[in-house]
Amino acid sequence: MDKCIALRVEHLHISVATPQGRKKIVNDVSFDLHQGEILGLVGASGSGKTMTCLAILGLLQEAAVVEQGAIFLGSQNLLQLQASRMRSVRGREIAVIMQNPMSAFNPTLTIGHHFIETLRAHGSFTRKEAKELAVTYLAKTGLAHPDKLLKQYPFQLSGGMLQRVMIAIAMSLQPAVLIADEPTTALDTTHQVQLLEQMYRLCQEQQTAMLLVSHDLGVIAYMADRVMVMNQGSIVEQAPVADLFDRPQHPYTRMLLQARPGIPSGAAPASRGGPYA
Repeated sequence: MDKCIALRVEHLHISVATPQGRKKIVNDVSFDLHQGEILGLVGASGSGKTMTCLAILGLLQEAAVVEQGAIFLGSQNLLQLQASRMRSVRGREIAVIMQNPMSAFNPTLTIGHHFIETLRAHGSFTRKEAKELAVTYLAKTGLAHPDKLLKQYPFQLSGGMLQRVMIAIAMSLQPAVLIADEPTTALDTTHQVQLLEQMYRLCQEQQTAMLLVSHDLGVIAYMADRVMVMNQGSIVEQAPVADLFDRPQHPYTRMLLQARPGIPSGAAPASRGGPYA
């Protein structure tokens, strides 16, 4: 791929403290994520997917330690940044869409407060400019009456609406990298497809690189350009999405594909031409 590398992870090792001593949970993980690319990350629960994402975001709990490795965003090694600098990177340069939107918002604050304060914390926006940008991005994610939505509280919105709000906030600062950890888990199939198309469109418009974590192989087939398969803390296979689904090389990958209930019907976005289009 001739596009620039947005994120590079090199030989990442993570361990956690347990009553029996330290346990390795991420073992020598390396990958590149290119500008405008969607990289799928799949594997069973406990395989190390979320821990890898948390390390990139600088959000590992105290019990978890990066023992070795480097994480480059452009030319800067994120593992060497001060905490204050890393806080400015999160949101502005690396954005995240969490699995459960219901727990991501303070129920006592309006959607407008969440959105506007996020923009002002990471950019030199006036309150009026931040509000206008918030309305623009809420509309981009397919939400009706975004100006009225800013006055509502999170508990007044459905899970699907909150997930769209989260995407709008994440994309509004045009980050270089977007980490989406199981972004469609709580949604029905119809809303999944709508949300995935909106995420894909925004990433292509802004050339944002996306690391898409999912248990759902249908979502990965629908969205990803390349796929990484993780098992017991290690990447066991990396391949373009069509190659991985049609010609899996690793026994664990073949087992995952054989265990899937089926790839959902419906064409992938026309510009993608994925293996199940």
